[in-house]
This record gives sequence, C-alpha cells and structure tokens, in this order.
Amino acid sequence: MNVWFVTGTDTDAGKTLVTSGLLHAAHQQQLSSLGLKPVASGSEPTSEGLRNGDALALQQQSVPPVDYATVNPIAFAPAIAPHLAAKESGQPLEVSAIVSSLRETLSQTPRDFTLIEGAGGWRVPLNDQEDFADLAMALELPVILVVGLKLGCLNHARLTAEAIHADGLVLAGWAGSVVDPTFTADSDRFEANIAHLNAKLAAPCLGIIPPLDAPSAAAAAPYLSLEPL
Repeated sequence: MNVWFVTGTDTDAGKTLVTSGLLHAAHQQQLSSLGLKPVASGSEPTSEGLRNGDALALQQQSVPPVDYATVNPIAFAPAIAPHLAAKESGQPLEVSAIVSSLRETLSQTPRDFTLIEGAGGWRVPLNDQEDFADLAMALELPVILVVGLKLGCLNHARLTAEAIHADGLVLAGWAGSVVDPTFTADSDRFEANIAHLNAKLAAPCLGIIPPLDAPSAAAAAPYLSLEPL
C-alpha cells in the first residue's frame, strides 16, 4: 500500500503546499493519487457545510476525483487546536474511530500514491490522551516530514525526527518549504543549513520549495521528487 503520513515541524510549516505538490507530481507521472486530511480546524461555513482550505487543496489534487467528505470527514470552524475545537463542538476525537474511517477509505479508494496530512506538528493533541502521532502509529505508516525553513528549524526538525523514530516509525523522507524569505538571504548559510538537515535527519530530501509568488500545487511540484520514496 503506497500510503504515507505527512507531518510538519510546526503549524504553517508548509505541509499542505508540500502534500499537494507531491500529489500534483504524482498525477503528472500518470499515477492515481489521493490526499486525505482526516481532521481539520479553521474551516469556513458554506452552503454544503464546513470547508477547510487545506483539505480543498488536497481534494483538488486527488485523481480520480473524490468528494469532500472522503478527504476531510471531520471539520471544525475555529482555527484552534483540534482537541479544543472538538471539546467546544461536543464532538470528541478518538484515534480508534479515525483509524477505522481511514482504513475504510483506503480500502474503498485504492490509489497509486496516497498522502494523509496531519495538523500542525507531530504531537498536536486529538484529545487529552492521544495525538496525531498515535494516529500514524496505529496505521503503521512511513512518515514524510515537512520542515518550515526559518530560524529555529534545525532544532524543530531534529526533535521531530527523533520523536518519529522513538515512536517506532520510519522517516521516509523530508521536504523543506521556505516560510521566512530572509532565511535564504545568505545563500552560503542557507546551503549550510540544508546540508545540516540532510546529515542529521537520516532520510532522503524530497525537495526544497523556495518562496513562491503564488503558492500552489502546480508551482511547488517542480521542486519536489517522488523518486526517493
């Protein structure tokens, strides 16, 4: 089963840009693709129900097309941590229920290339006892780490990679997304930081996305590669 779990070093690290870019690259290679965002906060009310921008981006890159509920079965309006949004809405989140739903989706919608995107970072809570790491562990999925390239990212990336390994999962690859353009101002220092990440993360780099004037899956895809996976 060609399924990976995508996590990030932090909120706004570029997970969705990398995830949608990889999905776009997959269907450019004539692969069927599926992007899933099982839990999403920060959703907007529409005539069809709550819709999350990140989930919509993944739905757009899922080929053949799927309905929104397949991509994002659990959506919350407040742009807050999912466990708090769940408490406020009276809709508790449990890893077992989410895993059961995902397994059904994966069995009914098999694709050549499937990415399941978490929310925020590796330890973002789903409830008082469980977090997104437990979700990835229950599914026993290899992990793709998205590093938001900015000051402090070396520490965040290494700690996240260590946590993934400590939880018994494989770090299948990492991708960088420049979230602070000043981080690239000195090219020599920027390259030194990338070299450090390559040396310490012990996983192949899937690509580095520079600052984009108009971020999109199509714009990000040329900077990413599926080959290391």
